[in-house]
Amino acid sequence: LLLSAGLEGKCKVWSIPERKVMRTYIGHSAAVRDVQFSDDGSTFLSASFDRFVRLWNTETGEVLGTYTNRRVPYVVKFYPHDNNTFVVGCSDNKIVAYDSKSGEITQEYNHHLAPVNTITFVEDHGTKMVTSSDDKKVLVWEWDIGVPVKYISDPTMHSIPVITLHPTQQYWAGQSLDNQIVVYQARDRFALQRKKKFSGHTVAGYACDIAISPDGRFLVSGDGDGKIYFWDWRRGKLLQKYRAHDNGPAIACAWHPVNPTMVVSAGWDGIIKIWE
Repeated sequence: LLLSAGLEGKCKVWSIPERKVMRTYIGHSAAVRDVQFSDDGSTFLSASFDRFVRLWNTETGEVLGTYTNRRVPYVVKFYPHDNNTFVVGCSDNKIVAYDSKSGEITQEYNHHLAPVNTITFVEDHGTKMVTSSDDKKVLVWEWDIGVPVKYISDPTMHSIPVITLHPTQQYWAGQSLDNQIVVYQARDRFALQRKKKFSGHTVAGYACDIAISPDGRFLVSGDGDGKIYFWDWRRGKLLQKYRAHDNGPAIACAWHPVNPTMVVSAGWDGIIKIWE
């Protein structure tokens, strides 16, 4: 199954083999910014510019919960150890953790100086969080401790609006707005891997997604001109680029979790394409 979110405020679940919409979820009054399935796929979260986060039952389509702190949520993620808890990165520079059963805010992480773009769980399937923001900093947090354990910040750094964890859980790749993809350790010292850089594409201010193949050998990214690019992870070499979308960037891409030859891309032209 494939989950997609649109600027018209709807979420859709598609069947990949049949290439058709299984169900449409209508409940937001503004564009949906982020969606995520829970670990077993029975529920999913959607965050919208109408300032609400909704928890949906995937099968029946009913809304199990609606959550808001009157700020725009930019990113939502389930806590990997317990899917009853989720975290939201907001426009007021905070990251808040909710208990989905009670609807209460259980923890606030408040150290960024600009809206939060990404939240990634690292180490032992999610005991630490890596967050990035428009303030060009990347912070590392221990779960449930409201003070960051590490700052990754450097005068030469650019804003990193997208972060993807490598399947080995050893590294993460970030889409840096100076038109390259940078790689850091995802544990211990979180050091920048200076030899590993992927470039050749033009991101130009768009938060284009990065996806890494399930075997960890290839990396794919969209770009601001609507192309998608493939690199070899180990050597950092550009392998292929395809013209994917018109009238804007190829903003999202995802790798099929089981079939290593299938990639999905989505653009601002409102079309989702499947590549073999």
